Amino acid sequence: MKFLNRKVVLGMSGGVDSSVAAYILKEAGYDVIGVTMTMISRDEEFNEKEGDCCSISSVNDARKVAKKLDIPFYVMNFKDIFERKVINYFVDEYLQGRTPNPCIACNKYIKFDEFLRKAKGLGANYVATGHYANIEKDKSIDRYLLKRAADIRKDQTYFLYNMTQYQLEHTLMPLYNITKDKVREIAEKIELDIHNKPDSEEICFIPDDDHGRFIKKREPNKVRPGYFIDESGNILGKHKGIVYYTVGQRKGLGVALGKKVFVQRIIPEKNLIVLGDEEKIFKSKLYAEDINIITYDHIPKNLEVTAKVRYSMKETNAIINPYKDGVIVEFEIPQRAITKGQSVVFYNGEIVVGGGIIKEIY
Repeated sequence: MKFLNRKVVLGMSGGVDSSVAAYILKEAGYDVIGVTMTMISRDEEFNEKEGDCCSISSVNDARKVAKKLDIPFYVMNFKDIFERKVINYFVDEYLQGRTPNPCIACNKYIKFDEFLRKAKGLGANYVATGHYANIEKDKSIDRYLLKRAADIRKDQTYFLYNMTQYQLEHTLMPLYNITKDKVREIAEKIELDIHNKPDSEEICFIPDDDHGRFIKKREPNKVRPGYFIDESGNILGKHKGIVYYTVGQRKGLGVALGKKVFVQRIIPEKNLIVLGDEEKIFKSKLYAEDINIITYDHIPKNLEVTAKVRYSMKETNAIINPYKDGVIVEFEIPQRAITKGQSVVFYNGEIVVGGGIIKEIY
């Protein structure tokens, strides 16, 4: 008789979600190995906040939880690949006038790619995380599907659209049907000290949340002051470097024009930022590349979906069509501040169809 390989390597951040995920999997009979991924070098100035997901204190929290749950615990070094695939990408995108999403890049290249390879090297059949999302096999189409979590407020499918069929097959997300409140309740019940630990919301490698300062420190010669202009090219004031701004931004511009103005476009080749009225930042059409589709082998023409261009927003009806190396997305209702470098993600009800990186806006 062939027995199912129940060994799973779980990414432990030291937070309540991954800790409870470890508990749930162990209770379900899995052979759980806890691993904390170290991804940030601290040989440079690094103003670490207590409790950040990549902080030393969080590694210690994860170790304590593993000891409490009586599971093996290891720390794995992912610093080199994180530097190349996430931090360098983050910096380069901002220097090109785009606004990247480092969490999506980390999931794509680290948590569900390199981490899965290392887990397989340990003889595990699965990796697991504390993400709020649901993975199911649809036997009628012989595909694994990514679906929204039961706790819509915490649903993280927007960040996971890059997952492949292989990755979905070998990933467990045990919090898919549990609310955040219930997760904290479980953690308290089993006497985990981190049951009320706050969620980390900053970018893990920028704990002071000042991405402009971070980029300028790394690339001091590439971050230069320039000009704010209007649509006609008239100079409205000076900016301190395009990396400090993103489309739709109003606060922190440092210009007084007697009315509210918003970042409309960033022109990196000329080091210019176009400001305009708010209605000018609403657009209905975009072009995206680096497409990953979960529910199909290829994107059908005139595919009706709901879509969103930012994690925190609600989806809107849209139609997507293959075009060149990507897709054209046309929204039923104009969307506010569609931004190059961000991801557009497509849904069919509870199911994630796929997504891609926004390259052009029309």
